Amino acid sequence: MLILFAFGAALFAGLTAILAKIGIKNVDSNVATAIRTIIILIFSWLMVFIVGSFNTISD
Repeated sequence: MLILFAFGAALFAGLTAILAKIGIKNVDSNVATAIRTIIILIFSWLMVFIVGSFNTISD
């Protein structure tokens, strides 16, 4: 299971870098960083809910 998470993390990190290079060429660097951060946060919370560990947040 951990190997799957490692591959998923590598995939999303690679996609983030690719999208940063080709998708937002003429955008201010601060705005581009904010957009990438929001996308990463969305996928991170998605993983929390898929794995089912949202019940342990209060711990």
